[in-house]
Amino acid sequence: MTLRVGIIGVGGIAHCHGRAAQEAPEAELAAICDVSGDALERFGERFGVSRRYTDLDRMLNEEEIDILAVCTWGNSHADISIQAARTGRVKAILCEKPISSTAAECEAMIEAAREHGVLLAEAFKFRHHPCHLKAKELIEAGEIGQVKLIRSTFTAAVDPSYLRPDHNWRFNQEKRGGAPYDLGCYCIHHARFIAGSEPEQVHARGYYGRQSRVPESVAVQLEFPGEISAQCAFSFRYHGSQEFEIYGTGGYMRMDMAWNNEDHPVALEIRKNDGEKRTIRFAPAYQFTDQLRHLCDCIETGRPHRIPAENSLGNMRVIDAVHASIDSGEPVDLNPG
Repeated sequence: MTLRVGIIGVGGIAHCHGRAAQEAPEAELAAICDVSGDALERFGERFGVSRRYTDLDRMLNEEEIDILAVCTWGNSHADISIQAARTGRVKAILCEKPISSTAAECEAMIEAAREHGVLLAEAFKFRHHPCHLKAKELIEAGEIGQVKLIRSTFTAAVDPSYLRPDHNWRFNQEKRGGAPYDLGCYCIHHARFIAGSEPEQVHARGYYGRQSRVPESVAVQLEFPGEISAQCAFSFRYHGSQEFEIYGTGGYMRMDMAWNNEDHPVALEIRKNDGEKRTIRFAPAYQFTDQLRHLCDCIETGRPHRIPAENSLGNMRVIDAVHASIDSGEPVDLNPG
């Protein structure tokens, strides 16, 4: 059975979901929705979608939509996802990262999805890349011993003149811009994924933009049970880097181009205490397609999704703590339970 995909919000990231729907044999792009008629026309022509709407309820009532991809600004993720879930007319909601603006919003999204039997999934594309899946598999098999330190970066040297609210949502406070939301969510999710637990303490330092009024550059220390630490740096202000390093009691692994690597080959480097060195290479992949195919498989088979909604809630709790720590200048203790 082919699953019908609807997209709401046809800006930049929606093009990636549109391509995924075209490439995934299990799916087809059926309809699109946006407040801008011009944007709908451009996107519709680009992807050959004739069913175009400016009202979400109308699209969901008139179309048979199995999967709704939420690609709007972060400040509307919760409202749109709850609205869609309550119609009872979708099987799954694939919401772009971060799933919401706060943990409280995420809780409301989970409740609405649960009440109406909807699969709610956060669109962390990297979690479906073969390299990340292999790294986790090797760690669980004891390849580098017990993990003790996780380091990751997601940085970009943005032209300072662009760091203003009217230029891009990423630099707009009302639209939930800022480095923690746009970039840090990857590093935080990855650290939690590798540690296999929730952090007990979050300590962040960040610098707000004078024009954007959002945290533009942030460094975070996460402390997990079992003496596992994570150090994450995410910023719009300096040289671009997207990598992770994982240090274990018996070895080390790293990956460049860890997050945005569409259509590029990547490699996982492994170094062990006994002197063994090896590199596992991976062919180019389109993570958005892998992500959509996994969601389709979950719908068809009932298998659990790689990113349960409760996991996304955990990520939002950490992001909330990052903002609180930046503002207070003090560590924030979390209750993993």
